[in-house]
Amino acid sequence: MMMMNKSLVPTLLLLLLIFSASEMMGGGAEARMCQSQSHHFHGTCIRDHNCALVCRTEGFSGGECVGFRRRCFCTHRC
Repeated sequence: MMMMNKSLVPTLLLLLLIFSASEMMGGGAEARMCQSQSHHFHGTCIRDHNCALVCRTEGFSGGECVGFRRRCFCTHRC
């Protein structure tokens, strides 16, 4: 029993170190992204790139095609 505890402690410390390092690499909390349907994009949204270009002209940071009806939604930080 005592031998198992001696080998378990370094293993747990190593795992703790790995998890804490990966959390620090993640950059912490990210800003939430909000969506708003584009007012200038017309037609079915096929490519996210085209939607993002139109959204940038509307003052947003990007855009993506969303949903079954494939509408262009612009994104920005909340």
